[in-house]
Amino acid sequence: MTDTASGEDRREALVERLFEATVGALELLSIHLGWRLGLYRVLADGDALTSAELAERAAIDERYAREWLEQQAVAGLLEVEEPSATEDARRFRLPAEHADVLADSDHPAHVAPFGPMLVGIGGAMPEVAEAYRTGAGVPYERYGTDFRDGQGNINRPAFIAEMADWLAASDEINRRLSDDPPALVADVGCGQGFSTVAIARAYPSVIVHGIDLDEASVEDATAFAADTEVADRVRFTVKDAEELGRAGTYDLVCIFEALHDMSRPVEALAAAREALAPGGSVLVMDERVADSFTAPGDPVERIMYGWSVVHCLPVSRAEQPSAALGTVLRADTVRRLAADAGFSEVEVLPVENDFFRFYRLAAG
Repeated sequence: MTDTASGEDRREALVERLFEATVGALELLSIHLGWRLGLYRVLADGDALTSAELAERAAIDERYAREWLEQQAVAGLLEVEEPSATEDARRFRLPAEHADVLADSDHPAHVAPFGPMLVGIGGAMPEVAEAYRTGAGVPYERYGTDFRDGQGNINRPAFIAEMADWLAASDEINRRLSDDPPALVADVGCGQGFSTVAIARAYPSVIVHGIDLDEASVEDATAFAADTEVADRVRFTVKDAEELGRAGTYDLVCIFEALHDMSRPVEALAAAREALAPGGSVLVMDERVADSFTAPGDPVERIMYGWSVVHCLPVSRAEQPSAALGTVLRADTVRRLAADAGFSEVEVLPVENDFFRFYRLAAG
């Protein structure tokens, strides 16, 4: 193959890749509509609906309902019973397997929240571009309700289904949370509280304090927890990680997918260490990225860098000075941060997960 032919193939491959990316992005936006408007929840009942029936049940306009249903069928997300029927007679069904992905917020396969995450990021892109020019950051709240709901709900299934196994992966953590007197746990960067509630469910005597800087997230968490069976053992506070509390308070401090977003991660870890009771641990869950930079990267590396350039790095720089870590938090960086914060032990826990790596930090 000549250099010219090779260059043309590479050019065409990139054109096709970006075209497919555009199709995917538009379909994620349509998924956002179905998720936000409750259309998937209506269709999850299993009935095959016409556009008029969906419009009535979901309280939306019929013409918009028809266009959305047709688009979802063309995209292969919905099934249509008789494509040749007239447009007002066509019936659309959500397959049960797709309902798990699009409608069931607790199912491990539920990834529809990628849609609202994308919408939230899109709304903040003018500020992100300006941050690139100035070196400043973009406050988390600027990404809005859509990103907050998307971020909370994309991790919700894993927190609900896997939290007990994550905590039990460390003998030290499992033993302390199982013993009397009841352990006290801090969930730093708790977001909408799904992790906080999951910790309390995993160990029926522990008390869990969720803290987060984002007031709207804390309000969401408080409302969510109030309707659970562990409401009497969890509470939420708007607080900086560096204000964790007096020394010797917590048996476990958890930081789930939040360390890389922190402007001052060393200071946050040092505060967590100071707040530990004797023999306590800090559990950090962050991204399972490669040990070192390579390019091109695999899909996990690509998505982590994708989040980083438009969200995590700008958010981390909203406060100055900033460590400016970005989403791609490699294991050696976690070890360095822990050492700088005064921890003498960093253990990578034996947890199998495609996206997250777990570290137990101890002061020794």
